[in-house]
Amino acid sequence: MTIPPLQAEQLFNIGGLPITNAYINSSLALLLFIAAAFLIRFNLKEIPGKFQNAVEALLEFLLGYFDQVTHDRAKSRRFLPLVGTLFFFILASNWMSLIPGTGSIGLWLPHKGEIELIPLLRPAMSDLNLTLAMAALSVIASHLFGLFTLGAFVHLNKFIQLGTLWKAVKTLNPVKILVACVELVVGFIELFSEIAKVVSLSLRLFGNIFAGEVLLTVISGLFAFAMPLPFMALELIVGIVQATVFSMLTLVYLTVATTHPHENEGEAAHA
Repeated sequence: MTIPPLQAEQLFNIGGLPITNAYINSSLALLLFIAAAFLIRFNLKEIPGKFQNAVEALLEFLLGYFDQVTHDRAKSRRFLPLVGTLFFFILASNWMSLIPGTGSIGLWLPHKGEIELIPLLRPAMSDLNLTLAMAALSVIASHLFGLFTLGAFVHLNKFIQLGTLWKAVKTLNPVKILVACVELVVGFIELFSEIAKVVSLSLRLFGNIFAGEVLLTVISGLFAFAMPLPFMALELIVGIVQATVFSMLTLVYLTVATTHPHENEGEAAHA
């Protein structure tokens, strides 16, 4: 029994690009999505069959779920491609980690001066590089949506509130100027919170999936039959929960970034 290392193990290189076992897992998930996309695309009919009905029902369910966050069907449709893709990609990658042979079938390769068995497959989300990249994508996308929806001045003024300070200065009111200065400092602090979003999103997903991989490795090493089954069922639940948490937080970031500050103030006053 070998506890998997934190870093994804490299198997070989292609043109100088290191290929890790986690990368193979994510590539297989990507191929699965491409195959599903072609299958859905070439089976679209005016009178839908059972398969098309199932796909449409799933999308309608997701849109209804998104509406609870966005309160706007137009926004839900706009965010569906990004948030939906993240959800299904994370879910598929997590569940693919339960494929027989994951973590046990591999290649004997030199590693740290010794010959070790390097698994061919490793859960993609147990690679911090991938979760960090996805978290950065989510946060950057929220700012891009905000810039294109609200405009550069309104969106950036949420953080660097020079416009609020300028309006306060024109009033010549010392209290308003002081409040504007405080809000300006708070805005700069908000910039650091954006970095915290990336860190928290990536570490939460990575930590839960990696911990599950370690748990299954330990249990499978101690009890080869029957005993790992309840833990594998638990990993199915963890997989869908983590996919939901990551995608819903991304949806919240997108919704907040595309909401005008005055709308936020109105909602707060109403509450």
